[in-house]
Amino acid sequence: MDAVRGLDLEIEAGECFGLLGPNGAGKTTTIEIIEGLLEATSGDVEVLGMKWGQQDEEIRQRIGISLQETKLAEKLSVLETLTLFRSFYRNGPDPVETMRRVSLDEKAAAWVGKLSGGQKQRLAVACALVGDPDLLFLDEPTTGLDPQARRQLWDIIRGFGEQGRTVLLTTHYMDEADKLCDRVAIVDHGKVIALGSPRELIASLGGEHIIDISILDGAGIPQLQGNDFSALPGVQSIRFEDGQISLSVAEPHITLPALLVRLKELKRDLASLTTRHASLEDVFVTLTGRHLRDNAA
Repeated sequence: MDAVRGLDLEIEAGECFGLLGPNGAGKTTTIEIIEGLLEATSGDVEVLGMKWGQQDEEIRQRIGISLQETKLAEKLSVLETLTLFRSFYRNGPDPVETMRRVSLDEKAAAWVGKLSGGQKQRLAVACALVGDPDLLFLDEPTTGLDPQARRQLWDIIRGFGEQGRTVLLTTHYMDEADKLCDRVAIVDHGKVIALGSPRELIASLGGEHIIDISILDGAGIPQLQGNDFSALPGVQSIRFEDGQISLSVAEPHITLPALLVRLKELKRDLASLTTRHASLEDVFVTLTGRHLRDNAA
């Protein structure tokens, strides 16, 4: 079975590009092929204007990689680890400078094995930054981190991008992609099913707001047909899922009064009603009929 089938991507210099999709979608396989860790069975891969198999050492000197799981020597200190990784590159900042950049200077003498999960992730990113790369690969960099640790890593990634460098990020956190990425490709079953900026993809839904409602006696929801709500003002699309109805709308303040009137006409009582901004998760569900994290660990 092919993990990646006919995937075609072009990433611009200076952008943060996100590969989004559930576990098993082909994200890690794709990024490992671009990194030169896996060999593509067909097709061409060009990195920074160079090709694997022709200019391997030059590519390696200009990229930084943070893998999905990074195993570092637990009985080396943070500073020793960064000094070791810095020795692999011809150019790059002083390890102490890189350590400060990821806010680990207070842990300089601490063994890697004594670091928290968030600190280890920051160290893994620091190891990718210590060679002063033009292109940074980050494979699921914030999986398993608490919200504070995630935001600390977001700040590091933003700082790298502000220098005009390029980031290729894989994630199954849609909010992460929305906050960090200039463009995203949604990947499912080894193929790109949507490509564009987060704003463009959300706009493709036809409405930038979602009204989620559930009905008392939710067992009756299958009997509610789309035409019960499709004629309401401002409704662009409708999704029925797990006892809930989601309406994609342009202007909630116009749709809501009409929705309440329609429910009264149908003699249906609300169990809950919420309004929210549409997200990349809604794009994914619309395209695939399932949630991004259905298959996520």
